[in-house]
Amino acid sequence: MSRLGETMTFTSRTKLTVASLALTALVSCGGFGNGGGSGTTDGADSSNRAIPVEERGTSIWDIFKPNNSDITVKVNKYIWAASLEVLDFLPIESVDPFSGVIVTGYGTPPNGGRAYRATVLVRDPALDARSLHLSLQTRGGRDVSASTTRAVEDAILARARQLRIRDGRF
Repeated sequence: MSRLGETMTFTSRTKLTVASLALTALVSCGGFGNGGGSGTTDGADSSNRAIPVEERGTSIWDIFKPNNSDITVKVNKYIWAASLEVLDFLPIESVDPFSGVIVTGYGTPPNGGRAYRATVLVRDPALDARSLHLSLQTRGGRDVSASTTRAVEDAILARARQLRIRDGRF
């Protein structure tokens, strides 16, 4: 009987310990109620707005909220596509359409002898020259002349206009 009593006590302690650990884990996750956000102060509907980092909750349960990934791409698709087409002789190292950055490796243009690499920044959704920023470098790490960079930018913008006209949105 005493052996059975010890087993029951051990089982009761185990259950109590597991329940305590589960409760501690649940409480440490936080996120009860509104997820720790401060809410809106102007009374406007905030269901379609992006939540700044300062207002986001810190709970693991926040990843299951429906408004957690309100991401808007703010680059011009024609400039983006034209950049990839004009610089297609350069190997792509990284592409981030959300920030509008294209980074290429070194490559030699057709009928050219010098190797270049490019970094393209498309920073606005407008089909405008101000939306495109291009940086070209030679293999020695030197920047390419302003006239060469401008010529490549003009080629990208001209191709972007062609893509837009072809798309029927002029």
